[in-house]
Amino acid sequence: MKNVYDVFSERGFVEQVTDEAELRSLLQNEHVTCYIGFDPTATSLHIGSLVPIMALMHMQECGHRPIILIGGGTGLIGDPSGKSEMRQILTRENIDYNASCLQRQLSRYMDFGKGKAILLNNAEWLTGLKYIEFLRDIGRHFSVNKMLAAESYRMRLETGLNFIEFNYMLLQAYDFLYLFTNYGCVLQMGGNDQWGNMLAGSDLIRRVEGKNAFSITFPLITTSHGYKMGKTEKGTVWLDPELTSPYEYYQFWINTDDSDVERFLSLFTFLPMNEILEVRNLVDSRLNMAKAVLAFEATKITHGGEAAIAAWTASATAFNTKPIEGGLFPSSGIPRQDVARDVSAIPTSERSRSELEKGIPAFKLACEVGLAGSSGEARRLIVQGGIYINDRPIEKFDEMITINHLNEHGEIHLRKGKKKHALITVK
Repeated sequence: MKNVYDVFSERGFVEQVTDEAELRSLLQNEHVTCYIGFDPTATSLHIGSLVPIMALMHMQECGHRPIILIGGGTGLIGDPSGKSEMRQILTRENIDYNASCLQRQLSRYMDFGKGKAILLNNAEWLTGLKYIEFLRDIGRHFSVNKMLAAESYRMRLETGLNFIEFNYMLLQAYDFLYLFTNYGCVLQMGGNDQWGNMLAGSDLIRRVEGKNAFSITFPLITTSHGYKMGKTEKGTVWLDPELTSPYEYYQFWINTDDSDVERFLSLFTFLPMNEILEVRNLVDSRLNMAKAVLAFEATKITHGGEAAIAAWTASATAFNTKPIEGGLFPSSGIPRQDVARDVSAIPTSERSRSELEKGIPAFKLACEVGLAGSSGEARRLIVQGGIYINDRPIEKFDEMITINHLNEHGEIHLRKGKKKHALITVK
């Protein structure tokens, strides 16, 4: 089986690594236990967490044992990494509830069967620590000067670093030591903003146990235009289908910028790299097909095959998309033939017949169905030719949308540009 380190390297996962040659040899010759921590700051993770999740899935696929660590203990503190101000302090009840939600969510990605992945919560050992003993046994191994040199702390010194946050590095390092001692975990992985915390953990293991432990960081993903991954005009793209529907999730991926398609296919799908590398030779409609494959595969990983097919079908119906050509991405499970029309995944709302017979101003209806954030924005979009009804631009912002606009399917199809769709049916 292929060395997982080579998988990480060719797919663009590796940002920084400790003892690269030794770690690569270890991953080639032994079954390695690794871990990544996720603090339960919300009831769902978002797309920004997908890189570490995909890395854990690759580790398991290559025969290693992943530990997913829910930060029920560290979440009570709040990680200062990458933040310009202190995180909101959550109650123990909120943390516990969020942790239970994340446990269910992460179980969709990993096999937690016997001898497979392990799911833990660091509240089990952190909340019972005795402060004086912890300072004597663990705190004495940390240099304050070295801690202040860490990027996560240094950037906060200008705005103010709370003492409770200053302890976060010690707790994360202790997590690594605990997992090393009790589960044989020798590798910690995470985002590049965690590099200082991860080095502290490896150093603590070396000081306490006299043995080596390793760290890998992943790049913090931004789009080719420098925007933070997973942020849209509607807000965060969540992994929870109740917060971001599978159709909306699919639409996020299919609207990937041309220059990001190859990189995102490498990071967020399991398609073979020889197929992914062909993307650089694609243009126009064939590149759009590659985006559909990206959207389908990413949606399948997070929401399952049925949801991915439903999202693809709805999107193909809305955009009149042709099936994927047979020679393009043969490893993908995306539908390769015409399918029956299905708009169930497209946001749909009802209006009474009497209301439609009377007529609804276009700008008002566009705002009501979520194509614009306000009436003023809806007016501007329509004047600029950005709102369509049944595939023709709406010419006047106060055009009356009536029962006469129902299409052959008994719907009124509104869309904003090429990306956002909404259907109106008669109640």
